[in-house]
Amino acid sequence: MTKLNSTTKGIILIITSAFCFAMMAVFVHLAGNIHFVQKAFFRNAVAFLIALVLLLRDAKINGIKSIQIPHRAFIFLFLRAATGSLGVFGNFYAIDRIVLSDAAILNKMAPFFAILFSFILMKERIKPVPLIAITVAFFGAMLIVKPSFNFTKTLPTIAGFIGGMGAGFAYACVRKLSTLKCNSKIIVLFFSCFSMMLSVPYMITNFNPMTLTQFLYLCGAGISAAGGQFTITAAYYHAPARDISIYDYSQIIFSTLLGLIFFGQLPDILSLIGYMIIISMALLNFLWNKKNSKTDLSK
Repeated sequence: MTKLNSTTKGIILIITSAFCFAMMAVFVHLAGNIHFVQKAFFRNAVAFLIALVLLLRDAKINGIKSIQIPHRAFIFLFLRAATGSLGVFGNFYAIDRIVLSDAAILNKMAPFFAILFSFILMKERIKPVPLIAITVAFFGAMLIVKPSFNFTKTLPTIAGFIGGMGAGFAYACVRKLSTLKCNSKIIVLFFSCFSMMLSVPYMITNFNPMTLTQFLYLCGAGISAAGGQFTITAAYYHAPARDISIYDYSQIIFSTLLGLIFFGQLPDILSLIGYMIIISMALLNFLWNKKNSKTDLSK
C-alpha cells in the first residue's frame, strides 16, 4: 500500500474540513426557527468541551507548563475571540436567511481579510498580486451581497460578509498567537468560552424551547464544526497554506450540492459570477504564493 505524503494528507484533511463546515451549515438550517445566537451557543459548547478534554490531557501528559498562556498573548486571545464570535454570529445569521452556498462563499472572504489584518497586526507587507486579488474578490463579493436600499433584504448578505471579515481578523490573530507559541487548544477553548458567554444573556432572557429533533440537529452542528476546526488545524500541520489553501474552497461545491439536495436552493446568476471571481482570485493568490515560495527556496 502506497504511503501518502504530507501534502496529500493535508489536501485530504482540508477537503474533509470543508465538508464538515458545509454539514454544519445544513444542521444549523435544519434546526429551524431558533434564534441564531442560541444556535451559535450549541455550536461553541461542543467545541469547548472537546478542547477542554484535550487540554486537560496535554496537562496530564506534558505538565502544567504545556498549557500556560504566553506573555503578551492575552490581548490577541481576546481579539481572536471577539472577532471570531463576530464571524460565527454573522455566518449563522446568514445561513438561516440566504442560500447556503452564498453564506459559504462570503465566509470564504476570510483569507483575503486575513492578509489585510496581518499587515495591521504584524506589519506583513502586502505584495501587488495579493492586493489585486483582494480588491477584485471584494467586487465579486458585492455581486453576492447585491447592496440595495431594501435593507431587510440586504442585511443577511451584509451579515455574512461582515462574518467573513471577522473570521479574517481572527485568523490573523491566530497567526500572531502561533508566533507567541500559544497552545492551539487554548485558542479554541478561549474563543469557544468567550462566544458562549456572549450568548448567555440572550439564552437567559429569550431561550427558544426546542424539540428533541432540533436539539439533535444543533448537536450535529457542534460536532461538525468541531470536526472542521480540528481537521483544518491538522491539515495546516501536515502542509503549508501555500500548497493546500485553495482546496478549502471545495466547501462551496459541498454547500451548493447540499443546499440543492436538502432545501432545493440554487444560487442566482450574479452569485455564480461572484463565486467564479472570488475562487479565481483565490487560485491566483494560491499560484502566486507557490511560485514565490519556490523562488525564495532557490535563493
